[in-house]
Amino acid sequence: MTQRQFVSLGMFIVDQFLFEGEDGNQTGRSLDPQIGGGGTYATIGARIWLDPTDIGMVVDRGHDFPPHIQTKLDSYGPDMWLFRDDPTRETTTALNHYRGDHRGFKYLTPRIRLTPRDLNGTAFDRPQTLHFICSPTRALAIIKEVKEVEGWLPVTVYEPIPDRCVPGELPSLIEILPSISILSPNAEEALGLLSISLPITQAKIEEAAAKFLDYGIGGSGKGSVVIRSGALGAYVASRAAKGRWVEAFWGPDDLHRVIDVTGAGNAFLGGLGAGLKFTQDVYEAALYASVSASFIIEQEGLPLMELDGGSRKWNGDSPQCRLSDLRNRTFL
Repeated sequence: MTQRQFVSLGMFIVDQFLFEGEDGNQTGRSLDPQIGGGGTYATIGARIWLDPTDIGMVVDRGHDFPPHIQTKLDSYGPDMWLFRDDPTRETTTALNHYRGDHRGFKYLTPRIRLTPRDLNGTAFDRPQTLHFICSPTRALAIIKEVKEVEGWLPVTVYEPIPDRCVPGELPSLIEILPSISILSPNAEEALGLLSISLPITQAKIEEAAAKFLDYGIGGSGKGSVVIRSGALGAYVASRAAKGRWVEAFWGPDDLHRVIDVTGAGNAFLGGLGAGLKFTQDVYEAALYASVSASFIIEQEGLPLMELDGGSRKWNGDSPQCRLSDLRNRTFL
C-alpha cells in the first residue's frame, strides 16, 4: 500500500455562527453552517499542492451531516476523506460567537478525538507526514502510539492548541520535543509557553525559536521550529541552518485581499507538509506553506478549486505562479 504524504489527526467540525454587536444585540448577519476544524484546513492546505490520493483525513459523519458540506468535501476529491458513519450521534459541531471584534468558540456536541490507531488498516496507515493539533500532554500519547508501529518514522508536525500554550504545559512540551520533527505554534502561543511578555516582535519570536531548539526538537538537533506570525510571516529555525523569515504572501499593500484569517495557520502547516514532498528543506517547504495560507484568507470558509485544462486553480489563480512570485521576492 502506498503511503500518503500528509495525514492530519485534527477533527472535522461543522461551524455555526452567531454575530452580535458590542451591545450584545444581533446584527442581522447570518451564515450557513460551514466546514471547520483545524485538521480540515490543514488538509486543504496540503490539497492545494497534492493529489487526493496523497492526502488523508478521517471525518466522523453523524446523522445530521449537511448535504452542502458533503458536496463541498467531495469537490476536493473523495479519495482524501475517510468517512466514519454513526447514525446514533450528531456530527461534531461548534459555535463561533462574534461580539464586535471578539470571537468566542465553544463545542455544541461531544468531540471525537483521533489517534494514530484510527489509521490502522485504512488507506491512511503510516503516512510520511503526520500532523496533529493538541495539548503537549496529549501529544505524548500520540507519539507513544507512533512508536508502537514498527518501522514507521513519520515527519511529525505538531501544532499546540492555543488554550494549552501556558507555562504550566512547558514541562510536557520539553518531554515530547525530542520526538517532534517540526514544532509550529503561532507567535502568541510561543511566547505564552515560554513566559515571554507581549507585545509580539520579530526579536521575541527569534528568541522563542532559539529556546525551543535548545530544548532538543527532533533529538540530536535534527528538528525545526516554525513560528507562524500572521502579517509578519513565519520564522523558520533549525540546528542545521540559521533562522530565516518567510514573508506572508499578502503584504501590507494587499489588505483588501484578506477577508478571514480563520484556518490560515492550519492551512500553512498542510502546505508545509506538502512542500516536504518536493523539497527536504523546511525553509523551502515554508514557501509552499505561505502560498497555501494565502488562498485560505481570501474568503470566508474554504477556497474554490477548479480545473483549468490539465492544471488546478484555486480562487482562479495558480499556486505555482504564487510560489514563483514568493520565491523571487524572498531571494532577491
